[in-house]
Amino acid sequence: MLWAGRSAMEIATAVRQGDVAPVTVVEEHLHAIAERDHRVGAFRHVRERAMEEARALGKRRDLSALPLAGVPVAVKDNLEVAGETRRSGSAATPATVCDHDHETVARLRAAGAVVVGLTNLPELGLVAFGDSPYGVVRNPWNPARTAGGSSSGSAAAVAAGMVPIALGNDGMGSLRIPGACCGVLGLKPGPGLVPSPTEDWQHLSENGPLATTVADLALTLSVLAADPALAESWRTGSRVEPEPPLLRSVWADDEEVWEPPPVHNSAGPFDLRVAFAPRPLPPGLGVEREFQGAVSAAAAALRESGHTVVEHGRLPAWLGPSTVATWLARAAESAGGLPRPRLQRRTRALARAGALLKRTRLDGVKGRSRWQSYGADQWFGDADVLLTPTLAA
Repeated sequence: MLWAGRSAMEIATAVRQGDVAPVTVVEEHLHAIAERDHRVGAFRHVRERAMEEARALGKRRDLSALPLAGVPVAVKDNLEVAGETRRSGSAATPATVCDHDHETVARLRAAGAVVVGLTNLPELGLVAFGDSPYGVVRNPWNPARTAGGSSSGSAAAVAAGMVPIALGNDGMGSLRIPGACCGVLGLKPGPGLVPSPTEDWQHLSENGPLATTVADLALTLSVLAADPALAESWRTGSRVEPEPPLLRSVWADDEEVWEPPPVHNSAGPFDLRVAFAPRPLPPGLGVEREFQGAVSAAAAALRESGHTVVEHGRLPAWLGPSTVATWLARAAESAGGLPRPRLQRRTRALARAGALLKRTRLDGVKGRSRWQSYGADQWFGDADVLLTPTLAA
Protein backbone atom coordinates (compact mmCIF):
# COMPACT_ATOMS: atom_id res chain seq x y z
CA MET A 1 0.00 0.00 0.00
CA LEU A 2 1.17 3.51 -0.79
CA TRP A 3 0.76 5.78 2.22
CA ALA A 4 1.21 9.23 0.68
CA GLY A 5 -2.31 10.52 0.07
CA ARG A 6 -3.85 8.46 2.88
CA SER A 7 -5.57 10.09 5.83
CA ALA A 8 -3.88 10.57 9.19
CA MET A 9 -6.37 8.19 10.79
CA GLU A 10 -5.58 5.45 8.28
CA ILE A 11 -1.85 5.88 8.82
CA ALA A 12 -2.03 6.03 12.62
CA THR A 13 -4.30 2.98 12.78
CA ALA A 14 -1.94 0.94 10.61
CA VAL A 15 1.14 2.00 12.59
CA ARG A 16 -0.51 1.24 15.94
CA GLN A 17 -1.54 -2.21 14.72
CA GLY A 18 1.96 -2.96 13.43
CA ASP A 19 0.90 -3.12 9.78
CA VAL A 20 3.52 -0.56 8.73
CA ALA A 21 6.57 1.01 10.36
CA PRO A 22 6.73 4.80 10.92
CA VAL A 23 9.95 4.98 8.92
CA THR A 24 8.21 3.48 5.86
CA VAL A 25 5.40 6.02 6.05
CA VAL A 26 7.78 8.96 6.50
CA GLU A 27 10.05 7.76 3.70
CA GLU A 28 7.13 7.60 1.27
CA HIS A 29 6.01 11.11 2.18
CA LEU A 30 9.53 12.51 1.82
CA HIS A 31 9.65 10.89 -1.61
CA ALA A 32 6.32 12.54 -2.47
CA ILE A 33 7.72 15.92 -1.38
CA ALA A 34 10.84 15.45 -3.50
CA GLU A 35 8.72 14.45 -6.48
CA ARG A 36 6.01 17.11 -6.23
CA ASP A 37 7.16 20.19 -4.36
CA HIS A 38 9.18 21.67 -7.22
CA ARG A 39 5.79 22.32 -8.87
CA VAL A 40 4.10 23.62 -5.72
CA GLY A 41 6.69 25.35 -3.52
CA ALA A 42 4.97 24.41 -0.28
CA PHE A 43 8.12 23.81 1.76
CA ARG A 44 10.77 26.28 2.86
CA HIS A 45 12.74 23.47 4.46
CA VAL A 46 12.46 19.67 4.40
CA ARG A 47 13.89 18.06 7.52
CA GLU A 48 16.71 15.55 7.10
CA ARG A 49 16.15 14.43 10.69
CA ALA A 50 12.64 13.16 9.96
CA MET A 51 13.85 9.67 9.01
CA GLU A 52 15.96 9.39 12.15
CA GLU A 53 13.03 10.53 14.29
CA ALA A 54 10.73 8.03 12.56
CA ARG A 55 13.12 5.18 13.36
CA ALA A 56 13.25 6.27 17.00
CA LEU A 57 9.46 6.50 17.09
CA GLY A 58 9.18 2.91 15.88
CA LYS A 59 11.07 1.76 18.98
CA ARG A 60 8.76 3.46 21.47
CA ARG A 61 7.00 1.03 23.79
CA ASP A 62 3.86 3.16 23.79
CA LEU A 63 3.59 3.30 19.99
CA SER A 64 0.32 1.35 20.03
CA ALA A 65 -1.27 4.03 22.22
CA LEU A 66 -0.26 7.15 20.25
CA PRO A 67 -3.15 8.93 18.47
CA LEU A 68 -0.94 10.23 15.62
CA ALA A 69 1.47 7.29 15.50
CA GLY A 70 3.79 7.70 12.51
CA VAL A 71 1.77 10.50 10.89
CA PRO A 72 3.92 12.94 8.85
CA VAL A 73 3.06 16.56 9.58
CA ALA A 74 4.17 19.90 8.14
CA VAL A 75 4.54 23.02 10.30
CA LYS A 76 4.09 26.63 9.22
CA ASP A 77 7.43 28.43 9.31
CA ASN A 78 6.39 30.95 11.95
CA LEU A 79 6.33 28.34 14.73
CA GLU A 80 9.37 27.03 16.57
CA VAL A 81 10.69 23.58 15.69
CA ALA A 82 13.69 22.52 17.77
CA GLY A 83 16.89 22.35 15.74
CA GLU A 84 15.51 24.45 12.86
CA THR A 85 15.39 28.14 12.02
CA ARG A 86 12.09 30.06 12.10
CA ARG A 87 12.01 32.64 9.29
CA SER A 88 8.31 33.64 9.09
CA GLY A 89 8.59 34.04 5.34
CA SER A 90 11.18 36.81 5.63
CA ALA A 91 14.85 37.38 4.91
CA ALA A 92 14.81 40.02 7.66
CA THR A 93 14.19 37.61 10.53
CA PRO A 94 17.23 36.16 12.35
CA ALA A 95 18.50 32.77 11.15
CA THR A 96 18.74 31.53 14.73
CA VAL A 97 18.29 27.82 15.37
CA CYS A 98 15.38 27.21 17.75
CA ASP A 99 16.29 25.44 20.98
CA HIS A 100 12.74 24.27 21.68
CA ASP A 101 9.48 23.26 20.03
CA HIS A 102 6.44 25.49 20.16
CA GLU A 103 3.92 23.86 22.50
CA THR A 104 1.69 22.83 19.58
CA VAL A 105 4.62 21.16 17.84
CA ALA A 106 5.61 19.44 21.09
CA ARG A 107 2.07 18.08 21.46
CA LEU A 108 2.07 16.72 17.91
CA ARG A 109 5.40 14.99 18.50
CA ALA A 110 4.26 13.57 21.84
CA ALA A 111 1.23 12.11 20.05
CA GLY A 112 3.51 10.28 17.59
CA ALA A 113 3.61 12.69 14.64
CA VAL A 114 6.85 13.24 12.72
CA VAL A 115 7.63 16.78 11.49
CA VAL A 116 8.84 16.42 7.89
CA GLY A 117 9.24 20.09 7.05
CA LEU A 118 8.53 23.79 7.50
CA THR A 119 6.08 25.38 5.09
CA ASN A 120 6.23 28.68 3.24
CA LEU A 121 4.14 31.73 4.02
CA PRO A 122 4.04 35.34 2.81
CA GLU A 123 6.41 37.64 4.65
CA LEU A 124 5.34 37.84 8.31
CA GLY A 125 2.00 36.29 7.36
CA LEU A 126 0.60 39.65 6.30
CA VAL A 127 -1.29 38.83 3.09
CA ALA A 128 -3.62 36.17 1.72
CA PHE A 129 -1.31 34.71 -0.92
CA GLY A 130 1.96 32.85 -0.77
CA ASP A 131 4.93 34.73 -2.21
CA SER A 132 8.04 35.38 -0.11
CA PRO A 133 11.82 35.59 -0.54
CA TYR A 134 11.75 31.78 -0.41
CA GLY A 135 9.54 31.43 -3.47
CA VAL A 136 5.90 31.34 -4.51
CA VAL A 137 3.45 28.75 -3.20
CA ARG A 138 1.29 27.60 -6.10
CA ASN A 139 -2.11 25.98 -5.99
CA PRO A 140 -1.65 22.22 -6.51
CA TRP A 141 -4.87 21.99 -8.50
CA ASN A 142 -3.82 24.74 -10.91
CA PRO A 143 -0.34 26.32 -10.62
CA ALA A 144 -1.66 29.49 -12.27
CA ARG A 145 -3.94 30.06 -9.25
CA THR A 146 -3.09 31.21 -5.75
CA ALA A 147 -2.88 28.81 -2.83
CA GLY A 148 -4.25 31.56 -0.57
CA GLY A 149 -2.60 32.60 2.67
CA SER A 150 -1.06 33.08 4.94
CA SER A 151 -0.83 29.35 5.78
CA SER A 152 -0.14 28.89 2.08
CA GLY A 153 2.43 26.11 2.14
CA SER A 154 0.61 24.14 4.82
CA ALA A 155 -2.62 24.04 2.79
CA ALA A 156 -0.81 23.29 -0.47
CA ALA A 157 1.20 20.47 1.12
CA VAL A 158 -1.98 18.78 2.34
CA ALA A 159 -3.82 19.30 -0.96
CA ALA A 160 -0.88 17.82 -2.90
CA GLY A 161 -0.81 14.70 -0.71
CA MET A 162 2.67 15.50 0.61
CA VAL A 163 1.37 15.30 4.20
CA PRO A 164 -2.03 14.23 5.56
CA ILE A 165 -2.18 17.06 8.11
CA ALA A 166 -0.40 20.37 8.62
CA LEU A 167 -0.18 23.03 11.30
CA GLY A 168 -0.87 26.68 10.56
CA ASN A 169 -2.40 29.72 12.22
CA ASP A 170 -5.18 32.17 11.55
CA GLY A 171 -5.72 35.77 12.60
CA MET A 172 -7.95 37.08 9.82
CA GLY A 173 -8.51 34.00 7.67
CA SER A 174 -5.02 32.54 7.33
CA LEU A 175 -6.17 28.92 7.74
CA ARG A 176 -9.62 29.27 6.22
CA ILE A 177 -8.58 31.19 3.08
CA PRO A 178 -5.87 28.76 1.89
CA GLY A 179 -8.11 25.88 2.91
CA ALA A 180 -10.80 27.19 0.57
CA CYS A 181 -8.32 27.93 -2.23
CA CYS A 182 -6.72 24.48 -2.04
CA GLY A 183 -9.85 22.46 -1.38
CA VAL A 184 -8.90 21.25 2.09
CA LEU A 185 -10.32 21.84 5.56
CA GLY A 186 -8.87 24.56 7.78
CA LEU A 187 -9.98 25.15 11.36
CA LYS A 188 -9.51 28.23 13.54
CA PRO A 189 -10.27 26.59 16.90
CA GLY A 190 -11.47 29.55 18.97
CA PRO A 191 -9.81 31.56 21.76
CA GLY A 192 -7.92 29.64 24.42
CA LEU A 193 -8.45 26.13 23.08
CA VAL A 194 -4.98 25.69 21.52
CA PRO A 195 -1.71 27.39 22.60
CA SER A 196 -1.29 30.67 20.71
CA PRO A 197 1.32 31.49 18.05
CA THR A 198 4.52 33.25 19.10
CA GLU A 199 3.17 36.49 17.60
CA ASP A 200 -0.57 36.32 18.20
CA TRP A 201 -1.61 39.69 16.76
CA GLN A 202 -3.04 40.89 20.08
CA HIS A 203 -4.97 37.64 20.57
CA LEU A 204 -6.44 37.60 17.05
CA SER A 205 -4.30 34.70 15.83
CA GLU A 206 -4.80 31.05 16.77
CA ASN A 207 -2.97 27.88 15.79
CA GLY A 208 -4.99 25.17 14.07
CA PRO A 209 -4.90 22.18 11.72
CA LEU A 210 -5.42 21.64 8.01
CA ALA A 211 -6.57 18.24 6.73
CA THR A 212 -8.60 16.50 4.03
CA THR A 213 -11.19 14.90 6.34
CA VAL A 214 -13.29 16.06 9.25
CA ALA A 215 -12.09 13.01 11.18
CA ASP A 216 -8.44 14.04 10.75
CA LEU A 217 -9.31 17.61 11.69
CA ALA A 218 -11.02 16.47 14.90
CA LEU A 219 -8.21 14.07 15.78
CA THR A 220 -5.50 16.70 15.27
CA LEU A 221 -7.48 19.31 17.19
CA SER A 222 -7.81 16.88 20.10
CA VAL A 223 -4.00 16.58 20.21
CA LEU A 224 -3.37 20.32 19.84
CA ALA A 225 -5.92 21.11 22.56
CA ALA A 226 -4.74 18.23 24.80
CA ASP A 227 -8.37 17.10 24.98
CA PRO A 228 -8.90 13.52 23.74
CA ALA A 229 -12.67 13.91 24.05
CA LEU A 230 -12.65 16.11 20.94
CA ALA A 231 -11.80 13.06 18.84
CA GLU A 232 -13.97 10.50 20.63
CA SER A 233 -16.88 10.72 18.20
CA TRP A 234 -14.64 9.16 15.56
CA ARG A 235 -13.73 6.14 17.71
CA THR A 236 -15.28 2.67 17.64
CA GLY A 237 -14.41 0.62 20.70
CA SER A 238 -10.71 0.95 21.44
CA ARG A 239 -9.63 1.46 17.84
CA VAL A 240 -9.86 4.38 15.45
CA GLU A 241 -11.50 3.09 12.30
CA PRO A 242 -10.24 4.61 9.04
CA GLU A 243 -12.73 6.93 7.39
CA PRO A 244 -12.54 7.28 3.58
CA PRO A 245 -11.45 10.83 2.78
CA LEU A 246 -14.26 13.06 1.58
CA LEU A 247 -11.70 15.27 -0.13
CA ARG A 248 -8.98 13.64 -2.21
CA SER A 249 -5.54 15.12 -2.75
CA VAL A 250 -4.37 16.19 -6.19
CA TRP A 251 -2.01 13.23 -6.40
CA ALA A 252 -4.25 10.59 -4.82
CA ASP A 253 -3.11 7.15 -5.90
CA ASP A 254 -6.48 5.90 -7.06
CA GLU A 255 -9.32 7.15 -9.23
CA GLU A 256 -12.00 6.53 -6.66
CA VAL A 257 -14.11 9.55 -5.77
CA TRP A 258 -15.58 9.53 -2.28
CA GLU A 259 -19.02 10.98 -1.82
CA PRO A 260 -20.03 12.47 1.53
CA PRO A 261 -22.59 10.37 3.41
CA PRO A 262 -26.15 11.70 3.50
CA VAL A 263 -26.99 14.09 6.30
CA HIS A 264 -29.37 12.25 8.61
CA ASN A 265 -32.37 13.93 10.13
CA SER A 266 -31.12 15.62 13.27
CA ALA A 267 -34.45 16.69 14.72
CA GLY A 268 -34.74 16.47 18.49
CA PRO A 269 -31.86 17.01 20.88
CA PHE A 270 -29.39 17.42 18.00
CA ASP A 271 -31.38 20.03 16.12
CA LEU A 272 -29.10 22.98 15.36
CA ARG A 273 -30.03 26.59 14.79
CA VAL A 274 -28.09 27.59 11.67
CA ALA A 275 -27.66 31.18 10.54
CA PHE A 276 -26.54 31.58 6.93
CA ALA A 277 -25.36 34.72 5.17
CA PRO A 278 -24.74 34.32 1.42
CA ARG A 279 -23.75 38.01 1.16
CA PRO A 280 -22.21 38.91 4.52
CA LEU A 281 -19.86 41.70 3.45
CA PRO A 282 -20.76 45.35 4.17
CA PRO A 283 -22.53 47.40 1.48
CA GLY A 284 -20.30 48.10 -1.51
CA LEU A 285 -18.50 44.76 -1.25
CA GLY A 286 -19.88 41.83 -3.20
CA VAL A 287 -19.63 38.04 -3.26
CA GLU A 288 -19.62 36.05 -6.51
CA ARG A 289 -22.99 34.53 -7.37
CA GLU A 290 -21.54 31.02 -7.53
CA PHE A 291 -20.35 31.31 -3.93
CA GLN A 292 -23.69 32.73 -2.80
CA GLY A 293 -25.43 29.82 -4.48
CA ALA A 294 -23.21 27.27 -2.74
CA VAL A 295 -24.02 28.73 0.68
CA SER A 296 -27.73 28.83 -0.08
CA ALA A 297 -27.65 25.21 -1.28
CA ALA A 298 -25.87 24.11 1.89
CA ALA A 299 -28.42 25.97 4.00
CA ALA A 300 -31.26 24.26 2.11
CA ALA A 301 -29.70 20.82 2.71
CA LEU A 302 -29.43 21.53 6.43
CA ARG A 303 -33.03 22.74 6.56
CA GLU A 304 -34.22 19.57 4.78
CA SER A 305 -32.34 17.43 7.30
CA GLY A 306 -34.32 18.94 10.16
CA HIS A 307 -32.25 21.87 11.38
CA THR A 308 -33.61 25.36 11.99
CA VAL A 309 -32.13 27.69 9.35
CA VAL A 310 -32.42 31.49 9.32
CA GLU A 311 -30.86 34.00 6.94
CA HIS A 312 -28.65 36.83 8.17
CA GLY A 313 -28.06 40.16 6.49
CA ARG A 314 -24.81 42.03 5.92
CA LEU A 315 -22.16 42.93 8.44
CA PRO A 316 -22.25 46.56 9.67
CA ALA A 317 -20.62 49.06 7.31
CA TRP A 318 -18.14 50.35 9.91
CA LEU A 319 -16.57 46.91 10.34
CA GLY A 320 -14.79 47.01 6.97
CA PRO A 321 -12.59 50.08 7.61
CA SER A 322 -11.99 48.94 11.18
CA THR A 323 -10.78 45.53 10.00
CA VAL A 324 -8.38 47.07 7.47
CA ALA A 325 -7.02 49.42 10.14
CA THR A 326 -6.49 46.50 12.52
CA TRP A 327 -4.61 44.57 9.81
CA LEU A 328 -2.31 47.49 9.00
CA ALA A 329 -1.58 48.19 12.66
CA ARG A 330 -0.62 44.56 13.20
CA ALA A 331 1.64 44.77 10.14
CA ALA A 332 3.51 47.67 11.74
CA GLU A 333 3.94 45.69 14.96
CA SER A 334 5.15 42.56 13.15
CA ALA A 335 7.75 44.49 11.15
CA GLY A 336 8.94 46.55 14.11
CA GLY A 337 12.53 45.87 15.09
CA LEU A 338 13.42 44.02 11.88
CA PRO A 339 16.07 45.47 9.51
CA ARG A 340 13.99 47.57 7.13
CA PRO A 341 16.18 47.15 4.00
CA ARG A 342 15.75 43.37 4.16
CA LEU A 343 11.95 43.53 4.23
CA GLN A 344 9.99 43.23 1.00
CA ARG A 345 8.72 46.50 -0.46
CA ARG A 346 5.11 45.45 0.14
CA THR A 347 5.81 44.77 3.81
CA ARG A 348 7.51 48.14 4.24
CA ALA A 349 4.50 49.90 2.69
CA LEU A 350 2.01 48.05 4.91
CA ALA A 351 4.10 48.77 8.00
CA ARG A 352 4.35 52.49 7.14
CA ALA A 353 0.58 52.75 6.76
CA GLY A 354 0.04 50.87 10.01
CA ALA A 355 2.48 53.05 11.92
CA LEU A 356 0.65 56.17 10.73
CA LEU A 357 -2.70 54.77 11.83
CA LYS A 358 -1.30 53.85 15.23
CA ARG A 359 0.07 57.38 15.71
CA THR A 360 -3.34 58.85 14.92
CA ARG A 361 -5.13 56.21 17.04
CA LEU A 362 -7.04 54.96 14.01
CA ASP A 363 -5.67 51.46 14.47
CA GLY A 364 -8.96 49.56 14.69
CA VAL A 365 -8.91 49.20 18.48
CA LYS A 366 -12.18 51.11 18.98
CA GLY A 367 -13.88 49.17 16.20
CA ARG A 368 -12.75 45.87 17.63
CA SER A 369 -14.02 46.88 21.07
CA ARG A 370 -17.33 47.96 19.55
CA TRP A 371 -17.64 44.60 17.78
CA GLN A 372 -16.84 42.65 20.93
CA SER A 373 -19.27 44.72 23.00
CA TYR A 374 -22.39 44.22 20.93
CA GLY A 375 -21.72 43.72 17.23
CA ALA A 376 -20.76 40.07 17.55
CA ASP A 377 -23.84 39.26 19.63
CA GLN A 378 -26.09 40.95 17.10
CA TRP A 379 -24.43 39.12 14.21
CA PHE A 380 -24.24 35.64 15.70
CA GLY A 381 -27.42 35.99 17.71
CA ASP A 382 -28.50 32.70 19.25
CA ALA A 383 -27.22 30.59 16.34
CA ASP A 384 -25.22 27.41 16.94
CA VAL A 385 -23.63 27.57 13.49
CA LEU A 386 -22.91 30.46 11.14
CA LEU A 387 -22.64 29.55 7.46
CA THR A 388 -20.95 32.03 5.07
CA PRO A 389 -18.74 32.01 1.97
CA THR A 390 -15.04 31.75 2.85
CA LEU A 391 -13.97 33.87 -0.13
CA ALA A 392 -15.66 36.73 -1.96
CA ALA A 393 -14.24 35.89 -5.40
